[in-house]
Amino acid sequence: MASLDRVKVLVLGDSGVGKSSLVHLLCQNQVLGNPSWTVGCSVDVRVQDYKEGTPEEKTYYIELWDVGGSLGSASSIKSTRAVFYNSVNGIMLVHDLTNKKSSQNLYRWSLEALSKDSSPTGVIVSNGDYDREQFAENSVPLLLIGTKFDQIAETKRSEVLTRTAFLSEDFNAEEINLDCTNPRYLAAGTSNAVKLSRFFDKVIEKRYFTRDTSPMIGFADRKRFNFKSLHYD
Repeated sequence: MASLDRVKVLVLGDSGVGKSSLVHLLCQNQVLGNPSWTVGCSVDVRVQDYKEGTPEEKTYYIELWDVGGSLGSASSIKSTRAVFYNSVNGIMLVHDLTNKKSSQNLYRWSLEALSKDSSPTGVIVSNGDYDREQFAENSVPLLLIGTKFDQIAETKRSEVLTRTAFLSEDFNAEEINLDCTNPRYLAAGTSNAVKLSRFFDKVIEKRYFTRDTSPMIGFADRKRFNFKSLHYD
């Protein structure tokens, strides 16, 4: 069997949000029974049929790099983690829908990966409007994934989904909300499955079918991050 072309997708987010469970579900189509903390980075592979059902259909490997650690890690750990950010073709930003801080921290995670030469702890935040131009200029496809959807009370879901919609707009990315212990959230034909396939197709297209195939760009200009509802202590 001929080897398949592949793309590299980072899976980023705070410890405990369910990244390992998500990757296992995406790659094995099974629930991860006993998830453990990821040390360093864990890599799993998913098969993706690019433009499935069309004359251009072709099969690719999607490498999902589950990066462990936390934003509060020592600088030496962050420096080690930066090794995983080379030659990236796409990024999944994962947050726990029941933990607002994990959602806020996605700004720092994305900056750590997209601006490898600067520390995300140097991001300046103040009252005002969030500057979306930072991510609008980014060429790396992003997908926002909220986990533990089943743990949100019915009375709180509207509020939480409104918050995630703002995140999606900030990152210029589609969003998927799910429960990693229930494969039905990613069943064929669901809106989540369609969004996921569309994201992977976009990653493949950026890597293999665009004139500029450079895998990643950083932010050329450091700007002030301003937004009203989110802040860091």
